[in-house]
Parts: sequence; structure tokens; C-alpha cells
Amino acid sequence: MSQLSSTETAPLVSGETPQAGISADDAEGEEAQQPQTDELREGWAAQMAEALGDGYCEHHIVCSSDLWVRVTRQAWVDAAIFARDRLGCDFFDWLSAIDWLPSPYGRDMDAQTDNPPQRPVESVEQGYGGGHTRFQMLLRLHSTATHTGINIKADLPDSDMSIDTLIGVFAGANWHEREAWEMFGIVFNNHPDLRHIYLPGEFEGNPMRKDFPLLARRVKPWPGIVDVELMPGEDGS
Repeated sequence: MSQLSSTETAPLVSGETPQAGISADDAEGEEAQQPQTDELREGWAAQMAEALGDGYCEHHIVCSSDLWVRVTRQAWVDAAIFARDRLGCDFFDWLSAIDWLPSPYGRDMDAQTDNPPQRPVESVEQGYGGGHTRFQMLLRLHSTATHTGINIKADLPDSDMSIDTLIGVFAGANWHEREAWEMFGIVFNNHPDLRHIYLPGEFEGNPMRKDFPLLARRVKPWPGIVDVELMPGEDGS
């Protein structure tokens, strides 16, 4: 069972007053030397790791800020139930997916149109909590009692883009899962009504995937590119 974890110290909040007689620089240096702990979030992660066993992968904590926990796809529903029943996460915030693949089109903010794929895909980095696949599920829950949230992640292999529905745990997951199915092509097992929300029924493809071609950028300049105003002092020539 892998239970890797990492903890970061929350930065000094703008306007926060350091201890008397200690400069802001000294205070930040002291914080760097003495990493803070977050007992609540450390406790949440430890409890979930014990409950899920091999279904628990790793977690990441930003002290006094947030918690990310990554679980296996098979433990996805169990993690949500545990967060609801044992951690007091009674508020379903949102559910979605993310495609960590860097865009293969070579697009940047100054490009007026997308080009066909023209560069090799770089290595994929999966953000806080790590991961091993291009696609990940993301779930955000919140405890109204402790005012603390948790982000739950799960890897989805390209060969089987499916995961169990959370409707039985949080009814509000219904349209979130429909949106993720429509935009990413993820199938939610036992979902009672997977159908389009935004796109026509005959639409082919999944627009939120990084390799989905944005045809509008191929036929006309991207809105806002051609009428960008110069900054003061820039040469208009």
C-alpha cells in the first residue's frame, strides 16, 4: 500500500503582522526552517488511508489551506462515502475531470489560429497528489461544520475511461457526471441518465479533451487577438 504524502507551509498572508520584534523577512525565514503542521487535514488523510487500505494512493496538504487525496478508481465511491459519513463532508461542491495532456497544437496566447499537431507531447504532470494517467477524476467536498474542504482524485486509464457513479452518495453529482461524460467521454457506471446537456445528440467527439481540434481557430483569428491595445510606451510600428 502506497501512502505517500507531502505538506507545504502556507505563505504569509498579505497584511499579516509578524511577531513583535521580528521583521517580515525573518518571520518568513523562521517559517521555512520550522514547517507548520495541519492537524485537522493530516488527521483526515490518515483516517482515509486507514479506511481505504490499498485503495488509498497518496495525499498532499497545503497547511491551513487545502487537502488533496488520490485514491484508486475502485475506491472512488468508498472515498466519497467515507468523507461524507466519517469526515462530515456534507456539502457536495463539484465533480469533473481533467486532461493533463499538454496541447499538441503548439498554441499559445499570441497565436491567431491553431495549427495541426506539430510537436511531440511532453511528459504529463498530474498536479497535487500525483498520478499515473492522462485523465483524472476530481471531486470537491466540504464540511460545513469545520469549514474544511477535501479534493479527491482518481486516475482513469486510457483503455477504460469509466468509473462508478456517485449519485447514490450525493444526488447532486448527476449533472456533473453527465457533463464529464459529454465533454471528456468518461462513462459513469450505473448512471441512470447519461445524455447530452450542451451538445446536439449527433455531435461526435469530446470538446474538453486537449487533442480535440478547435476548428474555429483554424478559419478565423481568435477573438481579442486582432484588437489588442498597446501598453503605454509601446511602439505602434
